[in-house]
Amino acid sequence: MGSSRSVRDARRQTMVRDHGLLLSAITLVGQWIVVHGVLHLRLGPVWDTVLPGLAIFGAAALLSWAAELAQIEISQALALAFLALVAVLPEYAVDMYLAWQAAKHPAYISLAAANMTGANRLLIGMGWSAVLLASWGKTRARAIRVEPQQRLELFTLLVATCYAFVIPAKGTLSLFDTVCFIGLFVFYIRRASQGHVQEPGLAGPAERLAVLPRPWRRWVTVLLFVVPAYAIFISAEPFANGLVENARRFGIEEFILIQWVAPLASEAPEFIVAIIFALRSNPTAGLGTLISSKVNQWTLLIGMLPLVYAVSGGHVQPMPLDSRQVEEMFLTAAQSLLGMVVLANLSFGFWEAVLLLGLFVVQFVFPTPSIRILLGFGYVAMAGGYLIHPGFRRSLGDLVRHGWRPPRNSFDS
Repeated sequence: MGSSRSVRDARRQTMVRDHGLLLSAITLVGQWIVVHGVLHLRLGPVWDTVLPGLAIFGAAALLSWAAELAQIEISQALALAFLALVAVLPEYAVDMYLAWQAAKHPAYISLAAANMTGANRLLIGMGWSAVLLASWGKTRARAIRVEPQQRLELFTLLVATCYAFVIPAKGTLSLFDTVCFIGLFVFYIRRASQGHVQEPGLAGPAERLAVLPRPWRRWVTVLLFVVPAYAIFISAEPFANGLVENARRFGIEEFILIQWVAPLASEAPEFIVAIIFALRSNPTAGLGTLISSKVNQWTLLIGMLPLVYAVSGGHVQPMPLDSRQVEEMFLTAAQSLLGMVVLANLSFGFWEAVLLLGLFVVQFVFPTPSIRILLGFGYVAMAGGYLIHPGFRRSLGDLVRHGWRPPRNSFDS
């Protein structure tokens, strides 16, 4: 009797928590729609940065739950790709705004590049490691397996990473890069769409909404896409401008705020979703979601920058990168290369998570350009060190041979 009551109490607490999360996210989105979209209030530079930032945070959470609900209707591989895409929409909104402004104000070019490289390095350096460490803290499991069907994502990332090394070598982002990166993303989505549909394992508010009657669930899913999308649309410009303005007011380097604060704010809900998967004893799905997010940001996000820059400027000239942006791009590509090699054997171990997290932290401790270049070469050297082992070479060969094929199965819930 006592056991049954405990179970009911636990379920009730979980339901209250999930409803609270949903209400909190709606409140964060709604406050900015009212303040900016309805009342058109100006509250000063600090609040005009904080409030749209909170709206972006809430919108990312709502979009993540909407995409999880969409998994009921479409294939798991496509759903994970879609989940990753919509979860990083806030990141896209900020970066596209910066790229649009860059064509008119060249100072914004470095900020657009900073936002893109920071977002990509956060995913591998902090996100992947956080999922494993959360899983280890819960179960003491020292490794996460990567499902074989995610070779598609890893193969896409490997090709994108190899091409990415060309960008710092030529020092520009051009429309040719747009064709290559977006073409690779289209290939990935088409292959992912050929997977099978299977009931997903849902967590948090998405799990509560999934029990709605099918017509209601579909309408709720649509609303969870449309309302946050509108909130993001009206938040991106004031949030990005507010970060730049406050950086100048407080004497903080604009590049640092745009590179780390903006991506961290927009991707925190995505990290939370992945960690929830890990704490629910499904770290494979958590890591898989962040891998798919990396595909989106390492193909579509990069590819969109020179396209938006060209459209805004009314010309086909490439977006130039200065020496600092070249260093950032090289370091990001090098980190991605090590990440791909580490996951080639479809396993992510405890010490590999510590390695990626430690190297990520080093760039903050030693921020000088020479150290960052050395760190980039260090990533490449460590990737080569892994490939000395015959097992990793075979795994990489399997990835190249089989990674382009459509996924066959889906994650277990």
